[in-house]
Amino acid sequence: MRIAFPFTAIVGQDDMKLAMLIAATDPGIGGVMVFGDRGTGKSTAVRGLAALLPPIKMVKACQYHCDPSADKSSCATGCVHRLEGEIPDVGEMATPVVDFPLGATEDRVVGALDLERALTQGEKHFEPGLLARANRGFLYIDEVNLLDDHLVDLLLDVAASGENVVEREGLSVRHPARFVLIGSGNPEEGELRPQLLDRFGLSVDVKTPDELALRVEVVRRRDSFDRDSAGFAARQAEAEAAVREKIVAARGRLSEVETPDAALEWASRLCMAVGVDGLRGELTLIRAARAVAALEGDTKVEDHHLRGIAVMALRHRLRRNPLDETGSSTRIERAMSDLFGS
Repeated sequence: MRIAFPFTAIVGQDDMKLAMLIAATDPGIGGVMVFGDRGTGKSTAVRGLAALLPPIKMVKACQYHCDPSADKSSCATGCVHRLEGEIPDVGEMATPVVDFPLGATEDRVVGALDLERALTQGEKHFEPGLLARANRGFLYIDEVNLLDDHLVDLLLDVAASGENVVEREGLSVRHPARFVLIGSGNPEEGELRPQLLDRFGLSVDVKTPDELALRVEVVRRRDSFDRDSAGFAARQAEAEAAVREKIVAARGRLSEVETPDAALEWASRLCMAVGVDGLRGELTLIRAARAVAALEGDTKVEDHHLRGIAVMALRHRLRRNPLDETGSSTRIERAMSDLFGS
């Protein structure tokens, strides 16, 4: 089994790591979009996060690895979990992290009729696709800005409903498809459709380090990992376990974190000041701040939680102003300073 580069060993990309930890704590955030240069650790961070996350409990006989403690009505048609009087066998599996190939066909994404089984046994059997494999986990799309429009539309539908519906070739299948969407891309290679970009809860920019000491440290760690991946991972095991326990604890206390009216007003004032369309910005900002508070062990959302993640929650939701040459991140920072002081 190939060893992933440890998440905790990644240096110089703190915003990206924080965004992914927030999404791991509260999957309802809506996912993470990472824009940046090639070779800055985007895919490395996703695979490192997958190895870091705690395992999930699942129904062994379910090909959609449904949650045995969840409402049975959320399971797919035909799942043993739905059968009256049946007590399904429960097991554990690693949190699924599924790569979405850029050239994937629609059948591979949503699932299709198993032709081999249909021809050899004369049975209509649904072969689940990538969306089924990603259920209760992460779906990672590299170069998401180069996706075909029809696949973008499909992802928008599934992201909004939380289920995948396939009706073709005499099949009628509904199954849960709730996943955290993580996308990455280089803005120079194409724009991302606004409808899909808005579905991402958080957006971060990653850049090639411009400090000599930081670049040297990145190269040193990567070279050490390439020469002895098992040994490198063993040296990071304690740090990895600490972050894993931090995520588990944050998930447990998330519902208990208080959100004062002052925090709601803070978020709304900022969104109005920078011209965010709709209310998704405020909702995401509040949820992300609550997740940060849970990760830090705090009992309520305060200004420093909101300020720390405001840019990543709002930067991709701003209207473009051709008369303002400053970037969206700078506009948000400036608005926070004007409204709430330094």
